[in-house]
Amino acid sequence: MSGGLRVRQPSGGARSGDGVVMKGSRDGGDMEKEQEREALQAWKERVGQELDRVVAFWVEHSHDQEHGGFFTCLGRDGQVYDDLKYVWLQGRQVWMYCRLYRKLERFRSPELLDAAKAGGEFLLRYARVAPPGKKCAFVLTRDGRPVKVQRTIFSECFYTMAMNELWRVTGEARYQREAVEMMEQIVYWVREDPSGLGRPRLPGAPASESMAVPMMLLNLVDQLGEADEELAENYAELGDCCAQRILQHVQGPARSKGQNAPRPLGLFPCEPGLPKTAASLFLPRQRDGQAVLENVSEDGEELSGCLGRHQNPGHALEAGWFLLRHAIRKGDPELRAHVIDKFLLLPFHSGWDPDHGGLFYFQDADGLCPTQLEWAMKLWWPHSEAMIAFLMGYSDSGDPALLHLFRRVADYTFRQFRDPEYGEWFGYLNREGKVALTIKGGPFKGEWGTGQGRRGSGQSATPAPPDPLSCLSAAGCFHVPRCLAMCEEMLDALLSRLALAQSPGTQCTPAAPSPEGAK
Repeated sequence: MSGGLRVRQPSGGARSGDGVVMKGSRDGGDMEKEQEREALQAWKERVGQELDRVVAFWVEHSHDQEHGGFFTCLGRDGQVYDDLKYVWLQGRQVWMYCRLYRKLERFRSPELLDAAKAGGEFLLRYARVAPPGKKCAFVLTRDGRPVKVQRTIFSECFYTMAMNELWRVTGEARYQREAVEMMEQIVYWVREDPSGLGRPRLPGAPASESMAVPMMLLNLVDQLGEADEELAENYAELGDCCAQRILQHVQGPARSKGQNAPRPLGLFPCEPGLPKTAASLFLPRQRDGQAVLENVSEDGEELSGCLGRHQNPGHALEAGWFLLRHAIRKGDPELRAHVIDKFLLLPFHSGWDPDHGGLFYFQDADGLCPTQLEWAMKLWWPHSEAMIAFLMGYSDSGDPALLHLFRRVADYTFRQFRDPEYGEWFGYLNREGKVALTIKGGPFKGEWGTGQGRRGSGQSATPAPPDPLSCLSAAGCFHVPRCLAMCEEMLDALLSRLALAQSPGTQCTPAAPSPEGAK
């Protein structure tokens, strides 16, 4: 997208912690507001058109009409190059189809719903390795026989998301029962006893906690609690706890001078006696609050070596919009401002390549050469998460700097990742922004690891933090359409607010972005 769409930064209006007052015509801002409206409308149309192209790619090439489920190892033109089925990706595509069907009217087609149901039935029949046990496979053959199991919770998490969305679009209670039962099992593994994950307890492994587990659980809390007051109340404490655990990757629990930091109790606790999400109760810990670290000790201290210095800017930005959505829902303006500063602006400014543009995949907090071979590559999903994060931040705060960053990331992303010939986006670019791999879907594209988490006593802690020396991430019909769908919804909401603000004296506070998806 050469040069990108020129979005005029909105002027006028006074920011506050809870919203932005948008000036009306009496201040002489009519022309500027109209220019802003036109620019946002152009972005909405561009994003919507791209979403249509992306979904069409997956509908045309990924459906397995014989066995159900989806092919996800697709070449540039959609040709299937491997028919193995990854449970993460099956669950993600079911979730994505259902979410599109439910949220955007133009996707409310029988074809999309039938494909989602076929994918859900494939998961119900084959995902669990040894029913009635809940542990899910990581990889299945095309006809559903288990090939490999990961000793983490992530296959189960995406299974839960898929079942909950299927229930929402079909009304069939059996899907919701599956979702709730699997959620309870995940919570048990994380907070009570992780032995069912099958991971050995090794005495030399560091007592570490990765950001991935509380992020994923916070996303599940949001997913299950949407428009369900009972489940939202049931998981409210868990959601607060997860937010607190994520926050310690840039800061630690507040403590009085001379006191030692309180240590967590149990396997996945919140700090005792502290309000769960008030940002004012946290003091900077990681590099004086100037670094988001992917892995920390169980009480929030920096770890030694490569594991402790490991940074993933895209993951921090994704955590940022998860936290921002949580803070909006709780009505916590202080936390909202804090998240924008530490989980949006900080990782972007440290992670953006000043020479070639784009976000580095991995970084070392000391500026040393990262150990991952792909550290300087530009991958599709961090840029997708950055687009969501900055547009959500702008929607909430009205800060024009965040709209500028959305445009900057979106310009780069559309220009470099988009495939104008065959549709969808390329996943891997080299540092200079040239396409390194032409595949559109595959088993691995970068980030989730299978490292080991444990407590100093020899007990396993939260499931498997990513090992920066063994980096794997599943692709599929998820990050790109989720990004585009969420951005289209947020742009539509912004345009509605601008329309309301055209009346003289109108005050319009930002609407909370709609809850969407997880990595």
